[in-house]
Amino acid sequence: MKQDQPRPTPRAGIMDIEAYVPGKSTAPAGVTKVYKLSSNENPLGPSPKAIEAAREVAAKLDVYPDGTARRLREAIADVHGLNPANIICSNGSDEILGLLAQTYLAPGDEAVFTEHAFMVYKIYIQAAGAKPVAVKETDERADVDAILAAVTPKTRIVFLANPNNPTGTYVPFQEVRRLHAALPKNVLLVLDAAYAEYVRRNDYEAGVELAGSSENVVMTRTFSKLGLGGARIGWMYGPAHIVDAINRIRGPFNVNATAIEAGIAAIRDRAHIERSVAHNEKWLAWLSAELTGLGLRVTPSVGNFVLIHFPDDQKHSAAAADDYLSARGYILRRVTGYGFPNALRMSVGTEEANRGVVDALKTFLKS
Repeated sequence: MKQDQPRPTPRAGIMDIEAYVPGKSTAPAGVTKVYKLSSNENPLGPSPKAIEAAREVAAKLDVYPDGTARRLREAIADVHGLNPANIICSNGSDEILGLLAQTYLAPGDEAVFTEHAFMVYKIYIQAAGAKPVAVKETDERADVDAILAAVTPKTRIVFLANPNNPTGTYVPFQEVRRLHAALPKNVLLVLDAAYAEYVRRNDYEAGVELAGSSENVVMTRTFSKLGLGGARIGWMYGPAHIVDAINRIRGPFNVNATAIEAGIAAIRDRAHIERSVAHNEKWLAWLSAELTGLGLRVTPSVGNFVLIHFPDDQKHSAAAADDYLSARGYILRRVTGYGFPNALRMSVGTEEANRGVVDALKTFLKS
């Protein structure tokens, strides 16, 4: 080891990682009302029951939370019909994704994901010293055959976002099963089902059954899209040997007390979840139809957002549209880093926000 370094230096590969950039949340100076449509948050907000549960924790913030999040795991298990022993809770599902990479990847290993998938996969793979392998999609959808073709003896993890962000497309579950059946048994299949609650398709499954019956499949979920993004609650369901391995390295109090109580209340408030899903179903269809009617291409989405593609001319590009909308308080998400330099991702918002964006784009495209 060199002793003459002028300062501590990161290990090889860390500074090659491109940091994750979240969706912006502010508008230019002078804009009085802001509609944040950049982070796929719930336009109905959190469950009122979750708010009340969080308030009740405030007087007990001196006490450490339960390090196993037992009551939260039991609530999740009760709602989804699972064994709580096979659940791990986390500080957002991002943490679980990172822990899986840290646990099952080493320098020289490879991990596979699709080209337009969630950017943190690549970050966590690189952080573990492994090689990220991005696979081409077909019509902005994950292609099972392309994924399988990318698997080598060095592959240790396959990450599949289903539905995917930012495209909103999904893989039918028969295709997911075909993917799993063809993978080597030592390859971990991570089914990231962050948007599962919003999917209304008969051929979709989040992955509960496969994760519960296989030794090399886990399913990750989040509370963020149904109103608790700020509380940072994620969870994983999988085989006991993977749960045991992750529990050995996760932080001992990785889910805070406020999040635990808010999460318990939120997942049991089925009426709020049903209202959220119904709102999304109505306005996702409306937005897709209205934006298509403006001559814009919209990737068919089953999530709580739409990916909007803009014309190639500079005057009406995604960048120009983003500037135009931001100046009027509508904050959408640039997705250049996801491989879409001329598209914007728009979260399904309130009726006021949705209609406002469409009206603004009508004027913008006529300019």
